[in-house]
Amino acid sequence: MSATQKTAIYVEKYTQNFLELKIEGEGHTLLNLIVDELNSIPNVEAAYRVEHPLLKTARLMIRTSGSKSPLDAFREATENIKNKLEELKKQVAQHK
Repeated sequence: MSATQKTAIYVEKYTQNFLELKIEGEGHTLLNLIVDELNSIPNVEAAYRVEHPLLKTARLMIRTSGSKSPLDAFREATENIKNKLEELKKQVAQHK
């Protein structure tokens, strides 16, 4: 993906305990990270699939037990990733 391309996210399906997002402009690298973080949250199950290996379009599916909305789980996972990356950045800076 070039520096000028943007990632586009579309809600394909949203219910009380299920969310399916279509994500254009991303592939395995980002989706693996997000799914791993989502699956570390109790009562949340997530998976993704890349629609075609030559196209940067993927679908992310999130299912919850209902104690938390799938959108809240997505927000929590992305915030956790952001915090972990900030901590990694600090650790790298300390070792320069």
